[in-house]
Amino acid sequence: MLQALLEFLRTLTNPEKLIQLLSTVLGGPLGYAMLSFVVFAETGLLMGFFLPGDSLLFTVGVVAGAGELNIFLINLVLMASAIIGDGVGYYLGRRTGPAIFNRPDSRFFKQEYLHRTQEFYRKHGGKTIIYARFVPIVRTFAPFIAGVGQMEYKRFASFNIFGGIGWVFSMTMAGYMLGGIPIIQRHFEKVVIGIVFVSVVPILVEYLKGRTKKEPGSVSGR
Repeated sequence: MLQALLEFLRTLTNPEKLIQLLSTVLGGPLGYAMLSFVVFAETGLLMGFFLPGDSLLFTVGVVAGAGELNIFLINLVLMASAIIGDGVGYYLGRRTGPAIFNRPDSRFFKQEYLHRTQEFYRKHGGKTIIYARFVPIVRTFAPFIAGVGQMEYKRFASFNIFGGIGWVFSMTMAGYMLGGIPIIQRHFEKVVIGIVFVSVVPILVEYLKGRTKKEPGSVSGR
């Protein structure tokens, strides 16, 4: 089961495999529906943090550039999915927030992710909904934390719409415009790894800042 999931995730970030999938098993509307669900699940379901959001959108742009997807239609579909996903995450936060904070850790859920997102939210406020679009893990839990904090829905919705459109458009169009460049094609896996690395840099920075703040206190406490 786990091996099949990993293989599916690899397919989502490999243009050749994704094209093969879209032209055979998931041709036509089914392909659009599958990609739409993946983008929705990353923020609409609290266990979607492991899904390849940024790299998937970049790959979708590459596939669209190869003529296998309609770039205008796929952007509309994925923008809608991203916005709806955040909306569902927000709703879950408003309705079940306290209960989730008491949930024990599991393979697909850790309290650390919630607390990390809370810290990110405290630092950036409502704009977290926009910034989080470009940060893995935080992207999954940011709308949920906004709901837990009872953020006014109109304010949340404005950040959600702006962030969802900006995230999807920037990633897919980057793939659409760069995917045909020979050096990108030859080293696509490295490019995907680079995208993931750039995405997690904010998390690493916040982690290192947190460690730096803790160290002086721990020394003085001895």
